[in-house]
Amino acid sequence: MGIQEIIKGKKEWRAHMARVKSLPQDYQIVYKEIQKYLFKVGPVQLTEGTGLLSEIVDLFEDGAALGKDVLEVTGKDVAAFCDDPIKDSKTYADIYQESVNQKVNKAMKKVTDKKK
Repeated sequence: MGIQEIIKGKKEWRAHMARVKSLPQDYQIVYKEIQKYLFKVGPVQLTEGTGLLSEIVDLFEDGAALGKDVLEVTGKDVAAFCDDPIKDSKTYADIYQESVNQKVNKAMKKVTDKKK
């Protein structure tokens, strides 16, 4: 990743966060919790730009403009709201599970080969 890409990414992130800060307080609180949740359990591609997070801000901006309470937009189960759009995405947990399985399979193959 070149310096220009890093600078561009930072500018995009700052613009994104400026949008978040312009939301009503209750929306900001829920957004920050969603962001934390997605960074912990979310998809690998989440760190590439602001795609999903921008879509959430779009939804929140629309909800706020209509005068809706944030939980009317997300539903009371905010984690489930987060899980739905990422259900088919590869997560860091998936990558780690694959890594563990590959290491075990490789080690077991060595043991099996030695027995022959």
